[in-house]
Amino acid sequence: MNDKVYNVLFVCTHNSARSIMAEGILNSLGRGQFKAFSAGSHPGTSVNPFALKTLSALHIPTDGYRSKDWDEFARPGAPELDFVFTVCDKAAGEVCPVWPGQPMTAHWGVADPAAFEGTDEQKAKVFWDTAVVLKRRIELMLALPLASLDKMAIQREIRDIGSR
Repeated sequence: MNDKVYNVLFVCTHNSARSIMAEGILNSLGRGQFKAFSAGSHPGTSVNPFALKTLSALHIPTDGYRSKDWDEFARPGAPELDFVFTVCDKAAGEVCPVWPGQPMTAHWGVADPAAFEGTDEQKAKVFWDTAVVLKRRIELMLALPLASLDKMAIQREIRDIGSR
């Protein structure tokens, strides 16, 4: 049995919606095997309330989230990362910091629900749809037999998940 806890960082530009939801979903579904974090290249001042409402609808605790700069995870003493996933196209195109631990990386881009304009009901639906895509990708990653795959196979699998 593999007792390793994998550290995962989800990166987006503002760290207010997609990356926050991915952090919450992975921490909920991967408890004991994964520890998720999130950060942004240009973090916002607060977490989008629709992201928190969506996590709550998934029965995931919503306390303790904040928009963080990705530099927090490149500093001495930061968690050694095993995986870094960009969840927005803008962050994927930016020059990322050097992450401790030489993590495997993949782009799991999804449209920004915070950019959607409409009624609160419509916004809630767009956030829900985004969370469903992220949840499905996370479930696919959780199903990987990480302990029995070599690093190249894991890298290929996590990249493939981003297109599903």
